Amino acid sequence: MDRLTEMEAFATVVDQGGFTDAAKKMGISKSAVSKHVSSLEARLGARLLNRTTRRVSPTEIGLAYYDRARRVLNDAGEADALVTSMQSAPSGLLRISVATDFGVNHLSPVLGEFLAEFPDITVNMVLNNRYVELISEGFDMAVRIGELEDSTLRARKLTDTTKRMIAAPSYFEKFGRPARIDDLNEHKLLHYSNQSSGNVWKVTAPSGEKRQVRTAGWLSVNDGQSLLNACIAGLGIAYLPSYLYADAMKQGLVEDAIPDLPVETQGIYAVYPPGRFTQPKVRAFIDFLVHAFAERGPQDW
Repeated sequence: MDRLTEMEAFATVVDQGGFTDAAKKMGISKSAVSKHVSSLEARLGARLLNRTTRRVSPTEIGLAYYDRARRVLNDAGEADALVTSMQSAPSGLLRISVATDFGVNHLSPVLGEFLAEFPDITVNMVLNNRYVELISEGFDMAVRIGELEDSTLRARKLTDTTKRMIAAPSYFEKFGRPARIDDLNEHKLLHYSNQSSGNVWKVTAPSGEKRQVRTAGWLSVNDGQSLLNACIAGLGIAYLPSYLYADAMKQGLVEDAIPDLPVETQGIYAVYPPGRFTQPKVRAFIDFLVHAFAERGPQDW
């Protein structure tokens, strides 16, 4: 007899508390269930069930075997579901969380192409500048930039971005240009208020030493595009990723504040809940993003 069928019959008897209910659950006769269990016990050379006229319960050995058998059966069921899932066309509602500035400037422009390629998927993209809990808040995935805080999530890198301290030429004309990290204490800084570390910049000195800049900011705002706008207006020095400042720098609207500093590189990732297989709609979107950003980064934005 098939080993998995024997396992399933035994586990179902334990789950249902008897042969009659197990037979109903499996859609076979009571005698067939009994034969499967008897065959399993004969093959293992052990009694797995205590049988009385009123009830059926697992023996000590049977209970230990049940735990392992149930795991095997669950894995087999997930394997079947994986094959079915991978062969089915991606469809359904896809909920995405993404930072406002990246979503507006870089994700929104490519969504039309994705939806045209996968017409059975509908997208709900939520733009916000806070850290969301994917599972508890009902998101299928998120796009995150920089160091990943939650190691329990699965992640796939999409591309890279650089991070620089920048300011407008008008700011340097009025306040001068810092020559080294310590000079930032005398300058007007523009901070991103949603950073978990607060108003702290983590930068690398020319020596390779990791430094922290804790100077209070002249302006704090929870949106990267607003910081860039303030920077272009000459209000201060901002520490921003290249996907935000690249166009402004090409146009000469902003310049590198301390050109001698090493350029910081950050990864841009698609993150999604852990699991033994990925939903087709999530897999399709991540594959699409990898292709869409293949020619981008770290500074090519």
